[in-house]
Amino acid sequence: MRRVRVVGVLLAIAALLFGAACGREGAPGAAPSEQLSFPVAANVTVPGSATFAKMQQTGRVRMGVKNDQPGLGVQDPTTGQYSGFDVEIGRMIAAGLGFAPDKIDYVVVPSAAREDAISRGDVDYYVGTYTINDNRKQRVGFAGPYFQAGQDLLVRADDPSITGPQTLQNKKVCSVTGSTPIQRVRQQNLTQPQNVVEFQNYSQCVDQLVANQVDAVTTDDAILKGFAAQDPQRLKVVGQVFSQEPYGVGVPRDDVAFRNKVNDLIQQSETDGTWQRIYDATLGKSGSPAAPPAIQRY
Repeated sequence: MRRVRVVGVLLAIAALLFGAACGREGAPGAAPSEQLSFPVAANVTVPGSATFAKMQQTGRVRMGVKNDQPGLGVQDPTTGQYSGFDVEIGRMIAAGLGFAPDKIDYVVVPSAAREDAISRGDVDYYVGTYTINDNRKQRVGFAGPYFQAGQDLLVRADDPSITGPQTLQNKKVCSVTGSTPIQRVRQQNLTQPQNVVEFQNYSQCVDQLVANQVDAVTTDDAILKGFAAQDPQRLKVVGQVFSQEPYGVGVPRDDVAFRNKVNDLIQQSETDGTWQRIYDATLGKSGSPAAPPAIQRY
């Protein structure tokens, strides 16, 4: 009888653990286990690049990423693996530079610290919904763009009152500290200053939205679609884009040779179909089509 009780307890614990694991699959922060593979280039040279020389010396790539953006850059809490469109673009670049996946160190950098991380050399390059703009170009360089996004709004599925930026007055709007979207909300006076809420991560904003503590989350539509796809019963994207957000790969400002090499790798991926394969396996699962933008070389 005692053995039966022990077995029963063990089965109950196993059921609880299985249920918890299943419950995590759709939670914000969860990541698909699928990872793409790319051929690793051999005998790569980037003459005149201090960044590439450092990578060769250490034998590793330090890639700056986000870890809380479903479909773009997210870390699986159970396996520790990173996945998403941005992450796969970063892996593709690493492979083109001659570095296998096990030679990549992922460095999570919040939006407000990106320029500092690149300028100090904490990362070799950064791939994480990083909008190219003139202000940032004063401190860092950009390769790309590799994706064209636009600012939009994520709201509760049962809230018909917010239909676009013109309906945000008297609404609490949340985004990430240091991001382009939250700056635009302030500059265009889309809501009162006291109604602007900031956090370090977009997932914190989404938690506040679900808990009815804010009325909308604003950032690029690509990010918002990822969150909405995880919880379509409670969340929706308004679908009225009100900006142009070209995503670039952040690189050291003065390393022109390295920037040109990364541009070449992005261009090649667009030509040979690799870019489309990456999109279809990540953001493309939202059902929204996309095409790669033209590279801006400067």
